[in-house]
Amino acid sequence: MVFPGGDGEATTFRSILKPNLPDVQSFMQRGGKYLGICMGAYWADAYYFNLLKGTRAVQYIKRPGADIRSSYGTTAPVVWRGQEHRMYFYDGPTFLGGQFDAVATYANGDPMAIIQGSVGLVGCHLESQANWYTKKYMQPQWHERKHHHMLSQFVADYLLNSRQMHLF
Repeated sequence: MVFPGGDGEATTFRSILKPNLPDVQSFMQRGGKYLGICMGAYWADAYYFNLLKGTRAVQYIKRPGADIRSSYGTTAPVVWRGQEHRMYFYDGPTFLGGQFDAVATYANGDPMAIIQGSVGLVGCHLESQANWYTKKYMQPQWHERKHHHMLSQFVADYLLNSRQMHLF
């Protein structure tokens, strides 16, 4: 199950997704996998789908030492598997508490991408497209689809395995 980033907040969740909460939880209990990007990562939190064990998805911009302090489209410096990148960011989450594997961190050291069991969460937008980088200062930071490959590898390495649930 994939919930990418984009428009969304509590009202959207209550009106569209909450009625399907039992289906999502049933899917996960039967061995399903969940990939949440930005808003989709927030939706894994206890306030929404409640898929995390002891971990909270919280606003990165409100964290101590956060290098981005307001909600707008920009790029954030991230360390992904030991390599530095600038990734598209629009008020994405970080993850606190509980046990998980951190795949990437923000500039202040907070987790940006995590795996907790069958749940994979990413705060930045690895799915971003070239037209997201229209601001002059952001144009040189377009990743030439490298982040798409990183996202694909994240899914392959951490969410797909020999116990993968068949979809059909």
